[in-house]
Amino acid sequence: MSQEQSQRSEQEPIKYGDVFPIQGELAEKIVAPGDAALMQTAEKTMLGHIQKGGAAATMQSAAMRNKRAGLVDRNDMSYDAGLGGVSITETDLPGKRVITESIGGQVVDQYSQRAPLAPPAIFEQSGGDGGRGGAITIGEALEATAMTAGQKPVDRSDAAAIQAAEVRATGRINIVPGGVAAAAQSAASLNARATCTDEKTKLADILADATSKLPSDRPVTRRDAEGVTGAEMRNDPYLTTHPTGVAESVAAAARINQTKLASPGREADQGV
Repeated sequence: MSQEQSQRSEQEPIKYGDVFPIQGELAEKIVAPGDAALMQTAEKTMLGHIQKGGAAATMQSAAMRNKRAGLVDRNDMSYDAGLGGVSITETDLPGKRVITESIGGQVVDQYSQRAPLAPPAIFEQSGGDGGRGGAITIGEALEATAMTAGQKPVDRSDAAAIQAAEVRATGRINIVPGGVAAAAQSAASLNARATCTDEKTKLADILADATSKLPSDRPVTRRDAEGVTGAEMRNDPYLTTHPTGVAESVAAAARINQTKLASPGREADQGV
């Protein structure tokens, strides 16, 4: 009898409520391969890798078991993930970073990672400077690229770096219609087919007014710089970054922010 029960349980679909501590409608939905693929893309975009023990890994394991049992097809996707989408947000707190992963607006996983103490001024809002506390924003760093490497034709690595920057500025994993990432991807595709350099779209054409194309913006952090640099390198045939390109501009802004906003007293407290 116990063997029959075991065989029957193996045929029961694994639902979200079985693998995550959640309730409501999502808890009763079957974990589908398409859902897992979306979360994997989100983690790679926001975190730069698939988080061990994170939502994507958990969903992938559950989805594969459902597929092997013949309960779902490899392209199946739940209504919640397909319409509501998946999202990952990072909240920087003193000494740690809290990562929240959601599906269709419902939180399925949340965990924290240790992080170096960042100058508190980065997270403080100052009414005298547009809420930026005097720090360089991601949009401003992109606009700086238009000056340092403005005549460089947009290629795949540039588009990937710009998309990573936009994702971190807006907190959305989907490309903003009419935004800088969408424009960069289109330019990179057209440039790849163009035969004359003069006909190619340059970085200055895309990034000259980047700030106005971002629905939201925020100060650059070292974490942002790491994410943008990783995206540019992964999409470059030589696995490198352009000396004055997008990644370098974002990295420079992050260094300036940390140096500019850290007082001598605070640096001493942190043992810098």
